[in-house]
Amino acid sequence: MSIPPFTSPVSLDLTGRAALVTGAGSGIGRACALRLAAAGAHVHILDRDAESARSTAKECDGTAHVVDLADSDALEQALTRGDIVPDIVVNNAGVQVVAPIPEFDPDDFRRIMAVMVEAPFRILRRALPHMYANAWGRVVNISSVHGVRASPFKSAYVAAKHALEGLSKVTALEGAPHGVTSNCVDPAYVRTPLMENQISDQAALHGLSPDAVVRDVMLERTAIKRLIEPAEVAEFALFLCTDAASFISGASLPMDGAWTAR
Repeated sequence: MSIPPFTSPVSLDLTGRAALVTGAGSGIGRACALRLAAAGAHVHILDRDAESARSTAKECDGTAHVVDLADSDALEQALTRGDIVPDIVVNNAGVQVVAPIPEFDPDDFRRIMAVMVEAPFRILRRALPHMYANAWGRVVNISSVHGVRASPFKSAYVAAKHALEGLSKVTALEGAPHGVTSNCVDPAYVRTPLMENQISDQAALHGLSPDAVVRDVMLERTAIKRLIEPAEVAEFALFLCTDAASFISGASLPMDGAWTAR
């Protein structure tokens, strides 16, 4: 099947497309699910929290799947039932633990890798054949500025995001002949429940107040001195899912308030 050429103007309409969004019960994942649904896609919500998954699904008329991405067997079962056949994959789910390497629990390291690297691989392994058969597909990996930069005390998170960046680029190269694009969105700190937990962890680690953590740690390296809203990331993700972005692939796209411009 040949890949159709670019035509202008293009639409942000995703009517008839199916999307899978991980970690969609809250934060960036929820915002992406709602935005993709508003553009016409039917969204499959994957989250380990049943109440959150079902709440998001109800709000966007999607389908909830309660799955712990750290459980590879459960994920495989969900992906092989046959009801999740996505044209769009948004790998968003994340886990964060803040600790120096000598004190970092290996079980936590393993769990973070399972959720943020192995699960996206397993999802893509199942989703790409359908995308290839239709000569169209979009993979949006919600990475982080920590996919291209490092910070102390986040060994597993930084390692996992760097690995996701590599997986995304390989997906872009393999998918290009089949009309499939794959990109990473690399935000700085986003106002999410995961980020709120980081504030508490960093406050304890550095002996600072929560406000000081945001001001002096999280926003210290950004030129734009505010947190990113989940809806902003969702708008960027939507654009990458449309035909307007058909030639953007294999990219690590900063959304970091000029952090990496330094």
